[in-house]
Amino acid sequence: MASSILTDKIFKMKKFVLNKKLEENSMENKKRIVTGDRPTGRLHIGHYFGSLKKRVELQNSGEYEQYILIADVQALTDNFNNPEKVRKNVRELAIDYLSCGIDPEKTTIYIQSMIPEVAELTVYYSNLVTIARLQRNPTVKTEIAQKRDLFGESVTYGFLGYPVSQAADITALQGELIPVGEDQLPLIEQCREIVRKFNSIYGEVLKEPKEVLSKEKRIKGLDGNEKMGKSLGNAIYLSDSDEEISKKVMSALTDPSRIKKDDKGNPDVCMVSYYHKLFTNEADQKTVCDECRAGARGCVACKKQLIKNICDELKPIKEKRAYYETHPEIVENILQEGTKKAQESAKEVMKKVKEAMMLNYFDKN
Repeated sequence: MASSILTDKIFKMKKFVLNKKLEENSMENKKRIVTGDRPTGRLHIGHYFGSLKKRVELQNSGEYEQYILIADVQALTDNFNNPEKVRKNVRELAIDYLSCGIDPEKTTIYIQSMIPEVAELTVYYSNLVTIARLQRNPTVKTEIAQKRDLFGESVTYGFLGYPVSQAADITALQGELIPVGEDQLPLIEQCREIVRKFNSIYGEVLKEPKEVLSKEKRIKGLDGNEKMGKSLGNAIYLSDSDEEISKKVMSALTDPSRIKKDDKGNPDVCMVSYYHKLFTNEADQKTVCDECRAGARGCVACKKQLIKNICDELKPIKEKRAYYETHPEIVENILQEGTKKAQESAKEVMKKVKEAMMLNYFDKN
């Protein structure tokens, strides 16, 4: 009897080890995605349509190993004087991810500053990039121009060098596919340059990442601005109440030439019509546009329908958010476990980097 129980236990243990090995082999064959956001505020529908929905889709496809970093170090490059803001938004960002369908069983969520290997790699990579090259980076030039009020005439070393830190983020996790918008392409090219320079000097250690362009264009703001932004006051946040959504939609920009309810309108210049394309099915979209052009539907009726559609779409997201807000210990555990996994991966990369750079002084092997 005892022998039978022992045999059964051994069989189960062998089966567990075999399944574990099969799982590890499966993960090794998957392309690794590395992406993330800066914890500087709540996420809005621009993030939702621009990246979050795609991340959930990639995660659920089973074809990729996905890592999402909460880039608190990068957030400090222009929020160094407000660390409380960054710290608070780390948790808020994690809740936004989980509320939108990011599954910690399939996607690793981790905190950037908790990966010391990234900081170390940043130092090594800084020797491979000139200041002139960083200053020529189109994305950096644009962002520096936007930060004149913060930096004045002289930008900080940390902000100028954040593309180097971003390269460290990607390579520390051996990221192969990096989902980005077109405005971020210069940063990925800078990362590839660093990888090529490193490999040419120290040997083929690092993987050269490839960008995955988002099909979704940047979502416009309620005021018609080409960008929906936290600092622009023109965003609908994923955590907004129904009342807040209603108030914002009712103030959205419509056709300025349409004065009376039965005036013929132009949906092409109306932000309400623009958002209907995101939240309304195709048949109803056509009805909205046709009735607007014919003057058969007033702006208020059009806005009320949009408000309902937005609230319906965001309802399950807000319900999940409410759950995680009342269970902070779950969010804490997810971040700890995800960060631990990312740390282990980064340590493996750093070991190879130090060996290649002859910095493994006490490695007897």
